[in-house]
Amino acid sequence: MGFSIGNAALRLVSGAFILNSGIGKLHLEQEHAAGLQAAAARVIPPAGTLEPDKFGKLLSASEIGIGTLILLPFVPTRLAGLVLGMFSGGLVATYLKSPGMTKEDGILPTPAGTAMAKDFWLAGIAVALFFRRRRQ
Repeated sequence: MGFSIGNAALRLVSGAFILNSGIGKLHLEQEHAAGLQAAAARVIPPAGTLEPDKFGKLLSASEIGIGTLILLPFVPTRLAGLVLGMFSGGLVATYLKSPGMTKEDGILPTPAGTAMAKDFWLAGIAVALFFRRRRQ
């Protein structure tokens, strides 16, 4: 298992971004938590059964855990890519299923959807990490 500056860079930018997002959600207002919960419930219906405050805390803890896992250098890169892929897949699905986020084609973002469409870069990083070429 060798060190790769390319993998380290991908893990640093994605892990730090997700970790920061989770830390920013530590003290969500109930209205904001409820909005995030409604979006998540479009993809994962059981998420809608929680109290918004509890959902917000679970979301924050999940993002902190995922961001930390991606940043830890002793976590295998393929595992980090897999976890990032599952996380980013949920974000992309939320974007695609949220009304008003995409144009009529169902892919290109509307002005309101641009902020969510950026989550595709996390999916791209996940693919790069998971399918990276092993050194021999």
